[in-house]
Amino acid sequence: MRLLQYNKDGDFSLIEFHESDIPEYAILSHTWEQDNSQEVTYAEVIRGTGQDKEGFKKIRFCGEQARQDGLPYFWVDICCVNKQNKAELRHSINSMFRWYRNASRCYVYLSDVPIF
Repeated sequence: MRLLQYNKDGDFSLIEFHESDIPEYAILSHTWEQDNSQEVTYAEVIRGTGQDKEGFKKIRFCGEQARQDGLPYFWVDICCVNKQNKAELRHSINSMFRWYRNASRCYVYLSDVPIF
């Protein structure tokens, strides 16, 4: 399982953990952007790009909320899974229920719901 870690400089790093060594983490449930090209991908996180995309807001939200809750790690499906690797994608889909269940916190980001 790959988790994001909020770095001191405000950027994110992907850290890979073996199933037996997964630390406490937060997880994000979210709506997808209507324009999928606005979602931040695994490759973009690796390259350190994608901050200008609309979907980056939900990643930052999750990271900031996790940090406030004392959790250094968090998981967001759009960028923690390399969807280009079909075996990894299949494993992630099969593991997702367990990952949600084992998360210390689950945050919800609904970009299509207005805040009043």
